[in-house]
Amino acid sequence: MAAPHDHDHDHGHGHGHGHGHGHGHQHAHDGPLGEHAEIVVALLAGVLLLAGWLLETWGATPGWVIHLCYALAYLAGAWFTAGEALENLRARRFEIDTLMLVAAAGAAALGEWAEGGLLLFLFSLGHSLEHFAMGRARRAIEALSQLAPESATLREGAQTREVAVADLRPGDQILVKPNERFPADGLVLAGQSSVNEAPITGESLPVEKVPVNEPPTDLRDFARLPARHRVFAGSLNGRGALEVVVARGAGESTMARMVRLVTEAETRRSATQTFTERFSRVFVPLVLGLVLLLLFAWVVIDEPFSASFYRAMAVLVAASPCALAISVPSAVLSGVARAGHGGVLIKGGAPLESLGRLEAIAFDKTGTLTEGKPRLTDVQPATGVSAEELLTVALAVERHSDHPLAAAVVEGVLDRLGPATKAPEVSGLQSLTGLGVTALLDRQTACIGKPTLFSRLGLPAPDPALQQAREALEQAGRSTMLVRLGARDLGVLGLMDTPRPAAAGVMKALRALGIERLIMISGDNQRVADAVAQAIGLTEARGELMPEDKVQTIQTLRANGGQVAMVGDGVNDAPAMAHATVGIAMGAAGSDVALETADVALLGDDLAQLPFAVGLSRQTRRIIQQNLWVSLGVVAMLLPATLLGLNMGTAVLFHEGSTLLVVVNALRLLRYPLRRPAP
Repeated sequence: MAAPHDHDHDHGHGHGHGHGHGHGHQHAHDGPLGEHAEIVVALLAGVLLLAGWLLETWGATPGWVIHLCYALAYLAGAWFTAGEALENLRARRFEIDTLMLVAAAGAAALGEWAEGGLLLFLFSLGHSLEHFAMGRARRAIEALSQLAPESATLREGAQTREVAVADLRPGDQILVKPNERFPADGLVLAGQSSVNEAPITGESLPVEKVPVNEPPTDLRDFARLPARHRVFAGSLNGRGALEVVVARGAGESTMARMVRLVTEAETRRSATQTFTERFSRVFVPLVLGLVLLLLFAWVVIDEPFSASFYRAMAVLVAASPCALAISVPSAVLSGVARAGHGGVLIKGGAPLESLGRLEAIAFDKTGTLTEGKPRLTDVQPATGVSAEELLTVALAVERHSDHPLAAAVVEGVLDRLGPATKAPEVSGLQSLTGLGVTALLDRQTACIGKPTLFSRLGLPAPDPALQQAREALEQAGRSTMLVRLGARDLGVLGLMDTPRPAAAGVMKALRALGIERLIMISGDNQRVADAVAQAIGLTEARGELMPEDKVQTIQTLRANGGQVAMVGDGVNDAPAMAHATVGIAMGAAGSDVALETADVALLGDDLAQLPFAVGLSRQTRRIIQQNLWVSLGVVAMLLPATLLGLNMGTAVLFHEGSTLLVVVNALRLLRYPLRRPAP
């Protein structure tokens, strides 16, 4: 895959960040020891330090052996830190690693070899574990890009040959064998199979794929086709072989764009991240000023220079805001990586934190809360007529109509009466736009449609009892059609765009997470909107809105104080999503517009991912707050303690301990569970 390799430069683990790393150079201190090199060298420093201290305590060892142990411990402890400090100084940045080296050198100058060695050992160990941890979070993201295979089987006429995935072009035909990964996004031309799309869309069940009847002339329209025809790079084919026409080149596949967006996401700063960086930028020079003053304490109070120097170095260690600098980036990176593995793309720290602060969520109706296609929901036969007769006549006529509601009636009837149901033949089908259809059945006229259809044809009005039943259905948000054969009224059918099975459970889960207002904004009439809202448990519904009214609604919600998310399924919701605090796109794996405009994209067409995303970001916010308390608390405690004589060794233990604690706390996010709300 071409694109993802643009993140081989260490993206953001807190640029400008306290430990003086994360400045665009990768910590692949690989060497012969692989990715653990830094940890191994740090532990070696610890072993040498312990040996020196034991030999010194034992007392019967020549001085030069002890000094050699300490010198080697210093060398190992400073090995990677010194390289980074030099790089930072060359770039005119004065970072915490430089402060640590100065403090260690100061301790050695005073003959406090053991304490200086301890400082370097713990600092390099903390550093290496943190790099290892950040590397894990980053590898979790990069693992996505490795899912697409390196080569593909290209079909040219009757021949096939292996080609590199990077060489595939839109329009190429490829063959994907059973249990192979798809090399590119495309459309199924031949074959049937079920495909595991979990790595991309988070959809846990395999998705059935069937050939497309006719490929679109412009393959860029691929996003508009039903999911059963589309396949994505990186998803895993099931038991059937598929022939696929490539719709997007390797660098433009959904997978490549996801990895690119996640990589860019790390650079989108959250408010807390900006605060901690500003704080560090002011705080580090202040600490240096204080240390300089303390170096001259012997002038004012009666003590040797060595005591003043020692205290200054201890303060230098105590006040370095290492834990603070790493606390936010480590949590943001872990949160974004965990979301990506759950099929949710969160573009950086800012949306991640906003998502955790939400008070209201607005939903588009069609295709987001509902399935986006009408279903036959109600069958009410007239007095003395069987449901079977009513449905058979409806099937006979609507089978020949191309109206979307007709297709829903046919599907509904076959569901109820069984797929093998035979319907009588009809002739002379006529469609009156917006009113209904008529046809001849057994030499009688069958009419299906609105009451106005009957008056237009000069027929008697339907039975009053049936009219009442129809009005009751319309009150409940149904689209209705009356059915008549000859002079007999057979009954009324009700159709509705049905809510997604997961919708009600999702609303319950969101309420449990503390989101108070759940609002539906829809272009449908208010009655239909109210009916859907009631069925799935929303707090309010607003119907009959044009796209610009949706934007207006979102702006009003934000003006009334509050963080508002807008959830939509892409193109027509893009303006409203752009105006919300957080725009959330559903089913974004295929749609370009949604991926680009949304802050958060649910890659599967699955509403159940929403509580996971909101819950994860709330947990991330909690972890960030815990990390800030720990890191600021330790500095606030150590500063006065070292001024009052706490020794450097203890300060080092607390200081580095807090940094490790913060990183380990952030890594908990990688284990955040993907719980599905009960329907």
